[in-house]
Amino acid sequence: MSTHAKRERLLLADLLEAAGPDAPTLCHGWRTRELAAHVVVRERRLDAAGGIMIDALRGRLDRVQGEFAAKPYEELIQLIRTGPPKFSPFSVKQIDEGANAVEFFVHAEDVRRAQPDWSPRELDPVFSEALWKRLEKAARLIGRKAPVGLVLRRPDGQTAVAHRGTPVVTVTGEPGELTIFAFGRQEAAKVELEGDKDASARALEAKLGM
Repeated sequence: MSTHAKRERLLLADLLEAAGPDAPTLCHGWRTRELAAHVVVRERRLDAAGGIMIDALRGRLDRVQGEFAAKPYEELIQLIRTGPPKFSPFSVKQIDEGANAVEFFVHAEDVRRAQPDWSPRELDPVFSEALWKRLEKAARLIGRKAPVGLVLRRPDGQTAVAHRGTPVVTVTGEPGELTIFAFGRQEAAKVELEGDKDASARALEAKLGM
């Protein structure tokens, strides 16, 4: 496993362990147990994980994920911590970094930001830049369902267009916060929105993310 993905994986495992199996998260109304099961199934049960993206396979995914959620919580945490099996494409370093660094960052924040006393992480500049590069590449996909024009902007002025259209809402924040926003956790992101009131409200309620 490569640097960012490995670090975020271990942080996620630590947060899930500390929170316990029944803590709230920001993710789809799941408790920490369901979130842990999702992470494990995504890496270890490729026959079911397709349901994450394909509606026709959703039933199988829900069934398998439910089976994993019923396992001892400590077992799920250990499976996350040890990483994917050798037959998983996620065991390839480049795929792990490309697919998991952002995934685990967002899910770690799903756990952290569901707590009442959370505060934003101070990300190292290299990881922050990596998150921004991912946003630049994936912005159109992430923002495809936005009901308004959507522009993501860093404090230094760099921008990525997530959705073309009018009216336009510009979302300004650090790359980590823009990532949280763009992956559908808008209300939990420390960002500033520029645009008319109605358009900004629609952007906050939009279905964003993969």
